[in-house]
Amino acid sequence: MYPLRGSPLDFDVVSASPSPDDTSPDGTSPDGTAPDGTAPDGRAARWAGQHERRRAEFVEAALEAIAEHGPEVSTEQIAQRAGVARTRLYKHFSGAADLNRAIADRAVALVATELAPLWEADGTPRQIIEGTVGAHLRWLTEHRSLYRYLVRHSVSGTMDGHDAVTDIKGAIATQLSTIFRAYLELVEARQDLADPLAHGLVGYVDAAANRWVDAPGELTVEEMIGLLSGSIWAILDHQLRDYGIEIDPDETLFG
Repeated sequence: MYPLRGSPLDFDVVSASPSPDDTSPDGTSPDGTAPDGTAPDGRAARWAGQHERRRAEFVEAALEAIAEHGPEVSTEQIAQRAGVARTRLYKHFSGAADLNRAIADRAVALVATELAPLWEADGTPRQIIEGTVGAHLRWLTEHRSLYRYLVRHSVSGTMDGHDAVTDIKGAIATQLSTIFRAYLELVEARQDLADPLAHGLVGYVDAAANRWVDAPGELTVEEMIGLLSGSIWAILDHQLRDYGIEIDPDETLFG
């Protein structure tokens, strides 16, 4: 476990409370609470929205800092990238876990956006498999430091129980399971095969891809896509044949 204090993302929790600079001209705090503690009105809600926008800007700065400095980036480096003093971060995040969760949520959203076009399932099995594996591998190679950052803080516990890596793999597996279920329903096969197959394949690809990112040897991205895609198809084909289903990997699944 990486302790909160003394880690690269060390926050002085005492500084997390709003300072006068964090309040609106009428004394409203960043969470939209009025000076007398009452619920936020329209003006306070707008101020709370500004607070959220500032958080989002700091998260984007954090992503840039991680890309530049690697997974052990410090809050000082994030603040420098954002162009603010280090203490300014304290005013928008309650601590390291809060910032880490915000970064993790943004990473999950980025992966979801990257893979979204692939879930239409209007191609052949080979195209769908290679497209999904290729998108995942390319995202890993382009955001290697970010993924290592997520792994580091998920394992260390500095996300306060939040595991972004599991979230990412779970989101991919859920989408893949949906495609499997739709096809299994179409051919009147057991749909309960979809979920374990999807999660098993995602786990396999994730483990192999992470090892390759760390030690690629002479394997190119295209070779790795071919290797993983071929293995995935072999597993799927074997399972389908057990149920008397034979499909051509180069024929459109739906249509």
